[in-house]
Amino acid sequence: MSQPNLDESVEQIAGECLALRMRMLNRVISKLYDDALRPLGLKGSQMTILVAAQKVGVVRPIDLCQRLHLDVSTLSRNVDRMKARGWLETVPDEDGRAQPFRLTHQGRQLLRQAIPAWNTAQQKAKRLLGRGAVDSVIDAAGRLGDLTASK
Repeated sequence: MSQPNLDESVEQIAGECLALRMRMLNRVISKLYDDALRPLGLKGSQMTILVAAQKVGVVRPIDLCQRLHLDVSTLSRNVDRMKARGWLETVPDEDGRAQPFRLTHQGRQLLRQAIPAWNTAQQKAKRLLGRGAVDSVIDAAGRLGDLTASK
């Protein structure tokens, strides 16, 4: 079996690599949301956790990790910071290791305050990506299973 031509392979990767493009899009789109939410002391990743907690009620970290395709340590770091700020609280559970959490009153107030900033970022992201790309992203995420998936 012959080795592929290095220069041709590099050109193909540079021109077509989905991982490269998704990471680039992730950085740009995440920055839009982070910039919009920054005045509230909130990041886009934290907004996602607030929304999930509001939607689900009491949420177990492992379940949220599975629904959002998050690494446990990433979620844990964010949840710890959000608890320290009074946005989330731990809910007692039979399994002491599970550490389920929910929004606090302060967390719900923050979520309400963040919605206009989120809407601004959402509109900017939609304009940047275009309708077809937005539909494709929503469709692809739906095939993965995400926050909107039923329990």
